[in-house]
Parts: sequence; structure tokens; C-alpha cells
Amino acid sequence: MAGRWFPKQALDAGGPAVKSSVTMHRRDFIERAAATALAAGTPSVSSSASPPKRKANLKLGTQHSTADAVLKIMAALGVDHICSNLPSAKMDAAWSVEGLTKLRERVESHGLRLDMVPLPLSSAYITRSENPNIMLGKSPERDREIDNICQMLRNVARAGIPAVKYNMSILGVVRSESTPGRGPSRYSTFVYDKAKQDPPLTEAGRVTADAAWERITYFLERVVPVAAETKVKIACHPHDPGMPPGKGFRGVERVLGSVEGLKRFISIKENPYHGLNFCQGTVTEMLNDPAKEIAGVIRYFGTRNKIFNVHFRNIRGRFLNFQETFPDDGDINMLQCMRVYKEVGYDGMLMPDHVPRIEGDEGGRQAFAFAFGHIRALIQIVNQEG
Repeated sequence: MAGRWFPKQALDAGGPAVKSSVTMHRRDFIERAAATALAAGTPSVSSSASPPKRKANLKLGTQHSTADAVLKIMAALGVDHICSNLPSAKMDAAWSVEGLTKLRERVESHGLRLDMVPLPLSSAYITRSENPNIMLGKSPERDREIDNICQMLRNVARAGIPAVKYNMSILGVVRSESTPGRGPSRYSTFVYDKAKQDPPLTEAGRVTADAAWERITYFLERVVPVAAETKVKIACHPHDPGMPPGKGFRGVERVLGSVEGLKRFISIKENPYHGLNFCQGTVTEMLNDPAKEIAGVIRYFGTRNKIFNVHFRNIRGRFLNFQETFPDDGDINMLQCMRVYKEVGYDGMLMPDHVPRIEGDEGGRQAFAFAFGHIRALIQIVNQEG
């Protein structure tokens, strides 16, 4: 789910920065000292996987507004790669080759690169979904929606944009009541036993695992060949959060809410352009011992080149009972994870997706700035480790 960033009326940055050689030397010294200290204090990650065939190119990214005022701020913060906000919820001029090309060129005019755009297949609840019939399994309505998605991929390719992201959701992002976080912050929280299943069924009715897989497979069989033809990577987000198999939530089984489900997903219509918007936060929420298990999961999908984008987020807790925390306040060793992304040769963006709420922090602007800085620092550390 996309977070929020500075509103359009955000102030431009102040006067020009002056970079003296003394400042540069001091910054280099601090960065090297930090890298040495952290490397010494954190055990390295061993790997049983074969060495990666590609060189890692870790990029700080974002998935927020493409308003010019926001792009200026992103450039100043060193966020050089972005996934745009949704061009349009329907097939219109924004999805034309001309419209997408103008979007890419405007992003590039700020010194940023448009690496990805979202398809109108969001994480929203099914009645608010832009193309609901794909996951409702209704034909011929879903065929028309899929045809539009395929045309969007063709236009994205012609506009020079290399990837798209999407969701295959009915429930949306499910949470129970938020809980206290660090200081005056509030952490988004999910406790299965406390989450309200009211009414007991969604508008989709009972959706078994078999029905969910049929709808997902129907979509992939038609869309993956177009992704391969156009050479546009399609990155699917896992179900957030996973639910108990056989019980589900409000009558819906979440088949992309487990690691085994994600493994099955990437095996359907196997192709180099079919992979994951790997939400590390959501994946850790699937695990019983996230701190110990997440590195192996990153290796599994990373060594198979199935990670096309990373939502780099920390949690506290485990499957069916967790909080979304600040990146330095959860159970996961984020430096260790960054090392594994480098180890497997990941060459895409790492970005925050959700941040804690802080009273007075309109739109999460300061919380996101903190997350951007944390990710950038970890990238610098692992790159300096050689």
C-alpha cells in the first residue's frame, strides 16, 4: 500500500549547498567509521546458494507522489529512483504512450529515474478496486479488464518504463487496532484473534484456495506472455497479511500470504519478467520466527532473480501477531538483510512503504524521511564492505 509524502504545496529547498573539501573528507571518514563499527558488531551472513550471476546495484527508491515539489525533495534526499503514483484508475490518456512518456520525461527532468509504475490493481478492498472482476472471477468482465492491463504493458514498454507493480487482493490490507510505538508514535498492528470479521463474508463471498488460484492463474496465463513480449517486468505484492490456511479471513483464503504460496505463484507461467514486489515487511509477517527465517527467504527468491522491487520495512512479532515499526525498532536485523540483497545480486529499488504515525507529522513526512535516511545509510555500508 502506497504511503504519503509531502503535499503539493511543500516548500522548495533553501539556498544552494556549499560543499567544501573539508566537509567531504569528514563525511567520508564518518561513513567509513560507521561501516567498520557495524560490520564488526554484526555477524556476516553465510550462504549455501551458488554465487550470484549478476552484480548488485542497490538503489534507494520511493513510491510516492510525482508532483514536481515532491520530486525536488526526493532529489535532495538522494532518492534517485521512483515508482510513480497511479497514472489513472482507468484506461485513458494517462496510460497512452504519449502520457506515460511525458510522465517519464518529467521525472527525469529532476534527475530521477522512473523505474516502475503501478497498475490499477491496488491493495484496496475489492469494492474499491479499480479492476475488481479479475479477483472476483467474473467473465466476460475480467477479460475486458485483463485486455486493458495488457495494453497498459505495451504502452509502458513503448514509453521506456521497465517495470510495473500490482496486487491480487480481495481483502485489502487488514489490521486490528494500532498500538503504542516509540515515543508518541502509533504502530500499525495485526492480531488475528482481535481483528473484526464483520460481516463474516466480503462481497466476494466464500473464496477457497482453489478458487483463488484459478483466478490468479487465469490472469497470469494471459498477462505473462505480454510481459515477456514487451520485456516489462511485472511485480506482484504478497497478500498483507497472511491468514491461517483453511480458516482465512471473512471467508477468503489468502494464497499469496505464505512463502509456499509465493513459490507456487512464481512457478506459474515461469518467465524472467514475472516476479515479485517483495514486501519484506509482509513476508516477515508470514513467518513464525522472522528474525531467523527472512534471510533464507530473500536468498530463495533473490537467487532466482524473482525480486523486482523491495519494500524495506521492519516488524516486531510474528505470523498473525505483529506491529509495523520504525526500521531500527523491530525484530529484524536490517543490515543483515541488506547484505543478503547484495549477496544475491539484487539490482532494484529498496523503499519504505508504511511508516508509524506520529502526532503532528502530517502525511508521515518526517517518518518517511527517517526511513529514507536509514535505507541510504545501510546501502552505503554494504557497498563499502566490498
